[in-house]
Amino acid sequence: METYSAVRDFVDTWGLLAMAVFFVGAVSFTLRPGSKQIADDIAITALKDE
Repeated sequence: METYSAVRDFVDTWGLLAMAVFFVGAVSFTLRPGSKQIADDIAITALKDE
């Protein structure tokens, strides 16, 4: 098997799995309990006077 085919087979199987795990992790990190207060605090940080 040549190198291109080996890399393509690897990416076809494990690359898709890695992207799916990353997507589920990013969504669950965003929607976790308590994240709204942190996001609101970060959103108004630029508007506060120092």
